Amino acid sequence: MQSNHGRVRRDRVYLDHAATTPLRPEARDAWIATTEHVGNASSIHAGGQDARRILEEARERIAAVLDCDPIEVVLTSGGTESVNLAVKGLWWGRSAGTDAVVLPDAEHHATLDAVQWLAATQGARVVPVRVDRQARVDTAAFAAACAGDGVALATALVANNEAGTINPVAELAQAASAGRVPFHLDAVSAFGHVPVSFRRWRAEAAGGTGLVALSVSAHKIGGPVGIGALVVSRAATLSALQHGGGQQRGLRSGTQDVAGAVAFAVAAELADAEREAEAARLADLRDSLVSGIRTLVPEAELLGDPTDRLPGNAHVLFPGASGDALLFLMDRAGIAVSTGSACQAGVPEPSHVVLAMGRDDDAARSVLRLTLGRASTRADVDAFLAALPEAYERAVPSARR
Repeated sequence: MQSNHGRVRRDRVYLDHAATTPLRPEARDAWIATTEHVGNASSIHAGGQDARRILEEARERIAAVLDCDPIEVVLTSGGTESVNLAVKGLWWGRSAGTDAVVLPDAEHHATLDAVQWLAATQGARVVPVRVDRQARVDTAAFAAACAGDGVALATALVANNEAGTINPVAELAQAASAGRVPFHLDAVSAFGHVPVSFRRWRAEAAGGTGLVALSVSAHKIGGPVGIGALVVSRAATLSALQHGGGQQRGLRSGTQDVAGAVAFAVAAELADAEREAEAARLADLRDSLVSGIRTLVPEAELLGDPTDRLPGNAHVLFPGASGDALLFLMDRAGIAVSTGSACQAGVPEPSHVVLAMGRDDDAARSVLRLTLGRASTRADVDAFLAALPEAYERAVPSARR
């Protein structure tokens, strides 16, 4: 979908920015320039110390955008590793007598699969929390779950990665703190699109409870694939996934990616600086896209909160149509879309998010996730709308026409 220079190919329309978005030229240039510095940031000679200085400056810049202390930024390979480190690490570092994980029904598979692994192999007890018909976590149910006996940790999305609905994060963090439960937030889909403040959301926390960990990833904001971060409060008790040299407070051993960290910092600063203006632009494009879809396919339905959602997200139900068929027909027309999380691409199963929203199996197989990004234009919207009628007609089984 992208050229060697990180731009969307001109002969394609790319409406899958939530899966990954083009590498920013500034981040690419920073990465290339940093690779000229030879040295392991853990080495004590001059070259190593130069690398360490560059790395720590990048960590400070990332921390400033996330509103946390630099020492709290643990660099990882991306969102999935960050989520796994948070969920498994908090579980292994849990207080005596606790065994439960508070888990909303519509989480990303990185979280769902990590928790299911803990349940299957480590004896974790899962406490599910319902979401409403817009995929928003039920605050009262979440608070009740956190107030239960033996809760080791809780987790939630800042914004749902499929439906785009933004969760009441401050209220969820307060509920976890009130229950004295360590709490992890998955901000991978939200970072760069809505305000993210670890310090503000943690304000109500006490000791090692409340918000103690937050996951983000660089490639969602125009940074390179292969680097992300887990913000970990110094008050948290977290066990490492991997061991070795003891880097990053012993939470993530291994040679650190200095060039990746610098490119991540550049992308984070640029995304933060343009966030408000870009959110308004993308929301306008998204609304035009949704309006056009409703005109062409009146029975189509926008899922998720109609206004309190990620600005570039349109999660659309096309009744009677196969989402997989729509995806492939659009792809043949030169338009890249998704049926849900890219991490589940190629797996012909109904969307667990749509099912959690109270829809049936047919509806869960009839959705497209259309996501706009920095490279998106009005021409992209027009191209999708031009291709939609024929694709929708072909994606509906003849018996149901």
